[in-house]
Amino acid sequence: IPYGSLRSGIDTHVVIDDSIVRGTTMKESILRILDRLGPKRIVLASSAPQIRYPDCYGIDMAKLGDFVAFRAAIDLLKESHQTHIIDDVYRRCRESLNVNDRNVPNHVKAIFKPFDADTISAKISQLLSPVGINAEVTIVFQTIEGLHDSCPNHTGDWYFTGDYPTPGGNRVCNKSFINFVEGRNERAY
Repeated sequence: IPYGSLRSGIDTHVVIDDSIVRGTTMKESILRILDRLGPKRIVLASSAPQIRYPDCYGIDMAKLGDFVAFRAAIDLLKESHQTHIIDDVYRRCRESLNVNDRNVPNHVKAIFKPFDADTISAKISQLLSPVGINAEVTIVFQTIEGLHDSCPNHTGDWYFTGDYPTPGGNRVCNKSFINFVEGRNERAY
């Protein structure tokens, strides 16, 4: 539904967005604007899957801590008392700094492994719901399988899957995680 055609008094507003990377605009303005129309529920559908990993091949998405899906997974690990996974991934990322690029896996995938996409989506909905709005917010994402069905034979999905086309991508992702844990607000490449 285009924003201009939304009317007040409707129980549910459904909005489609191309992607949700950081979620800042969604939280700070769009959801507040939609809530003023008085719906009981706002459903936001992202036509892209959850963006979980840095893109070092063109799009400026370099810092893991900026991604709302990553922040959701970290929060879920903390809430479920699985912070040992964060520590283990950090240790493995640090150890891989001195390994030849060809042999470096993407260790950050372990951060997402304990949770299915729906659990992470629910946490994202919670993280992006502004304080003080009345509507219930639900955010749903395109699935990886749905993306592959809609774009067959296209392998450019590394920022969703973490399956980088070059070993250097794994290194950048691991370095981005090290920067996150160490509190460095800098690019990994």
